[in-house]
Amino acid sequence: MRIDAHHHLWDLDVRDQPWTRTIPVLRRSFTMDDLRPELHRSAIDATVVVQTLPIPGETPELLTLAARDPHILAVVGWTDLTDPGIADHLSELLEHPGGTALAGIRHGIQDEPDPQWLNRSDARRGMAAVGAAGLAYDLLVRPDQLPAAVRTVREMPDVRFVLDHAGNPEVEPGSLEPWAALMTGLGQCDNIAVKLSGLVTRAPAPHGPSLRPYADVLLEQLGPERLMFGSDWPVCLRATDYTGTVTVAESLTAALSPDESAQVYGGTAARWYGTDI
Repeated sequence: MRIDAHHHLWDLDVRDQPWTRTIPVLRRSFTMDDLRPELHRSAIDATVVVQTLPIPGETPELLTLAARDPHILAVVGWTDLTDPGIADHLSELLEHPGGTALAGIRHGIQDEPDPQWLNRSDARRGMAAVGAAGLAYDLLVRPDQLPAAVRTVREMPDVRFVLDHAGNPEVEPGSLEPWAALMTGLGQCDNIAVKLSGLVTRAPAPHGPSLRPYADVLLEQLGPERLMFGSDWPVCLRATDYTGTVTVAESLTAALSPDESAQVYGGTAARWYGTDI
């Protein structure tokens, strides 16, 4: 089974996505009916849909959708990480129709001004509750927040983490460090996997050679068993279409054996998000 471990959905008739207002290609609704033909063209069997807004209403909607859509394998949702009642909120989501699809929680840390936000005691308490509920925690960070993310992963070994978009590195000549050193640090932690996602929109040329050094670092430091492909659709449309995104990822992993490739394109996501396939 080939899994797209990271994509989004939204309906502007239901809820605005304010962050898309200055991005014309994203300023419309995106549904599973839009994505399904792309999945078929790229031989993707199942997906993980990820939250976009820090609001209570979105995650239950995604869980309801997962309950009726055969392509959605899992949901990474949102709840207030700093709420003292987070354990109760997680229980409510797990008991919601489709709640068995809830596989992880994410907060847009990249929107928090503080580079050390992850080291706050209330954030750590929330992540511990996510882990105690049997869920993964997706880390969405800026480059200046990546050191705090590495520290968090190291100091919370009982939580299963997923780093979105490889930590959003700066993809330009001379910028491999300090990102590569931080990936080396993460590679020493057994409780994290990294998404090979989001890089096409960070590269000056998504089909060029600029992404190769970053993919090589990920494969060397994490290995295929802790790397998972994600399209970041529809955000990827800022750089290339769905097929193009898959093609770029496959070119970056072309040297892998069939068994290793099966991990990147399915096995890692299924194992890390605890899904049944």
